[in-house]
Amino acid sequence: MLNQEEIARYQRQLVLPLFGSNAQQKLKKAKVLIVGAGGLGAPVSLYLTAAGVGEIGIIDNDTVDITNLQRQVLFHGNDIGKSKSVIAAERMSQLNSHAIIKSFNAQLTSKNALELIKDYDLVIDCTDNFPTRYLINDACVLLDKPFIYGSIYQYEGQVSVFNYNQGVNYRDLYPVPPAPESVPNCATGGVLGTLPGIIGSIQANEAIKLICGIGEPLHEKLFIFDTLSLGSRIIKLKSKNTRSNIKELIDYDVFCNVNVNTMVKEITVSELHQMMENKEDFQLIDVREPHEAVISSLKGELIPLGTIPDNEDKIATDKKVIIHCRSGARSAQAVNYLQNKLGLQNLYNLKGGILAWSDQIDPSVSKG
Repeated sequence: MLNQEEIARYQRQLVLPLFGSNAQQKLKKAKVLIVGAGGLGAPVSLYLTAAGVGEIGIIDNDTVDITNLQRQVLFHGNDIGKSKSVIAAERMSQLNSHAIIKSFNAQLTSKNALELIKDYDLVIDCTDNFPTRYLINDACVLLDKPFIYGSIYQYEGQVSVFNYNQGVNYRDLYPVPPAPESVPNCATGGVLGTLPGIIGSIQANEAIKLICGIGEPLHEKLFIFDTLSLGSRIIKLKSKNTRSNIKELIDYDVFCNVNVNTMVKEITVSELHQMMENKEDFQLIDVREPHEAVISSLKGELIPLGTIPDNEDKIATDKKVIIHCRSGARSAQAVNYLQNKLGLQNLYNLKGGILAWSDQIDPSVSKG
């Protein structure tokens, strides 16, 4: 039940149509974990604390830097050098003493994610890197928890609700992580200071909707917002059944090719063609998606890139293994992952992939 002070505090919400004391009590009983206390984490944590969420956990292992102050409104100049999660928890407690705030000055990892997330009703992704997003996603799928995704870059932001009622998850949107060098972070690409405030507020709004059971969540939708034009659009998302491939947490730095060996041996399409003509004994693996393999195929064994961690036992160790995709990018990631994870040295990336095969060997093979 709400006490008199809470009724006074939340009065502007209590009078809302579709809200009332029932929704407010749902907020009071809710437990939310915020991953990241930076640009997105700041508005998310403040608005959910103010709204009356009963218990909020916030995890971040970083410290406050002067470059953060342009957008991370939780922090002040005298916080530089201090733990973000600790300072965030202090500010949130000062804002609303009714809320239970737990800070975790740690990094979310494959070793602690399931234990940390299991006690919360939903997770809000306020991170800025692909390995942690895949980790959050997979942990939430395994624990059947919804998570609210947010992403910002320069002048544009994105929001979506994943794993809601076991629906679309992050891997349906991004089955394959991009090459690390192709995605600059805020430090190198920049970000408008107001953008995380806007996107974080939308994430907090989605959390309130989910908890209270009001409105229509951004489920199976990706909301995209541009600060320069104030234009926005919503893209419909469809399940690609990636959920069935998530069986355990993996090494996400390796999966996303972060800080790992990038020396990948390659073989040309001409060399592969000659091996086929000579009927050499080798394994050919196609790491594209099933719908791509329907359009064109080199008759390789289909193991989509996102499922490689679950199919490591299918990779031959006693002969050459040639891995291909459409252009050679995803197959290089697969080779890199398997080299670093399993220590295999018999792996070769097909340079240029299906595109090169179509251009140089067999034009009847569609480029897809």
